[in-house]
Amino acid sequence: MSSSFSPPAVTSLRLSSDKQQLTISFKDGFEAVLPAELLRVESPSAEVQGHGPDQKQLVRDKQHVKITAIEPVGHYAVRLIFDDGHDTGLYSWALFYEYGKNKQSMMDAYRAAIS
Repeated sequence: MSSSFSPPAVTSLRLSSDKQQLTISFKDGFEAVLPAELLRVESPSAEVQGHGPDQKQLVRDKQHVKITAIEPVGHYAVRLIFDDGHDTGLYSWALFYEYGKNKQSMMDAYRAAIS
């Protein structure tokens, strides 16, 4: 994804009642419905992504992880707090948009990597 990408404004952010799915609606009508598992295993944190392309960590056993809190960070991102204690990733609107567009291929790649 190009660093110059500017997604449409976010119009709503909704956490499901079971806290395992986050729905992000954008001004252009696109809606990203993202499982907590994907958001946790693809966290933008250094803990998961590392500090270089070959340092990404494979996070396992997060099928039942829940999002326990959502904290706004300025007007461009949120911090998600997970019930396993992970809370260091900043999820920008651009990242949510990208994950929403690529959710299936990202989940397929993750499932292949852990099998």
